[in-house]
Amino acid sequence: MGLEKEKSETSVIMDEDEFNRSIEPILGKKPKVYSEVLDRDPKDINLHLKIGFEDIIAEPISTHSFDRVWIGSHAVFELVKYVFYRILTTFLAIPMALIAGIVFGILSCIHIWVVMPMIQGCMMTLPSTHVIWTSLMDMFIGPFFFSIGRCLSSINVKTVQN
Repeated sequence: MGLEKEKSETSVIMDEDEFNRSIEPILGKKPKVYSEVLDRDPKDINLHLKIGFEDIIAEPISTHSFDRVWIGSHAVFELVKYVFYRILTTFLAIPMALIAGIVFGILSCIHIWVVMPMIQGCMMTLPSTHVIWTSLMDMFIGPFFFSIGRCLSSINVKTVQN
């Protein structure tokens, strides 16, 4: 008549992802203040310009400068490259974009409205022109060169050394 103690087993079934989320702090991670930088060269047109300090200045194993000199020259290289690129693009980007827009606009207009219609016109007339050209060659030019070839085939040239 006593109290009997029962053993009970309890288990919690959780996904690993759910478990990882449950142990994260309530505030979580700070949201990103900046957006991810877009790739402005997605087709790798300027792949040859993706160079670094090691691509320009390299010291073989046998000769090394002091580490501080190497680090300082690397920092100066990157800083000067960055600053000059920013300065030059500040002054040249808009005028060059204007010039490139005008040039490519003119080229596109000429290509679309002049060059392609002329090429399409030539391609449409080529089959009939081919028939006429082949007939003229077979009637006049072919027999003429055939007879010239027959006349000149009887000539023999011999060289004699003295």
